[in-house]
Amino acid sequence: MVQRPAWAAVVERLAAAVAARHGVALAGIEVLGEGRRTIVRVIVEDARGVSVDLCADVAEELGRALDLHDPIPHAYTLEVASPGLDRPLLTEGDFQRFAGRKVEITTYAPIGGRRRWKGRLLGLDAALVTVDVDGQTVRLPLDGIARARLAVDMEDLREDFARGGHAGS
Repeated sequence: MVQRPAWAAVVERLAAAVAARHGVALAGIEVLGEGRRTIVRVIVEDARGVSVDLCADVAEELGRALDLHDPIPHAYTLEVASPGLDRPLLTEGDFQRFAGRKVEITTYAPIGGRRRWKGRLLGLDAALVTVDVDGQTVRLPLDGIARARLAVDMEDLREDFARGGHAGS
């Protein structure tokens, strides 16, 4: 899906290990910007929620690990955050797990004359993300997606809370 620099795999491996030591799961990493303006956003999650203090602890330990291994060849800013209500969809599993939810997707190149899509995620099959956009079924190639996020929808939130779950899970 999202094209990332080669060093991102090393950051992801280190982040997963640090997150596990802190009792949370790595939801994914985002690499935003380029060169000295690069932001490496590490997203951690837990069914019980993720506190600001926990994010700070993970960031501190991960920062030390990145300094030691030095996989990023230029200056960068490290951020550690919880997914939030408008969580990014970063993996194939995310596109399967959040089927039925409203999403906002941007593609690298226009498909059918447009790059921005908003609708209900129907799932992922054979590397195609299927979305219901205003009653039309649209299939977007996974490797053509530049960015995908859950859309904040009050009806979805009410259903999550009514089931006793957490928003976005």
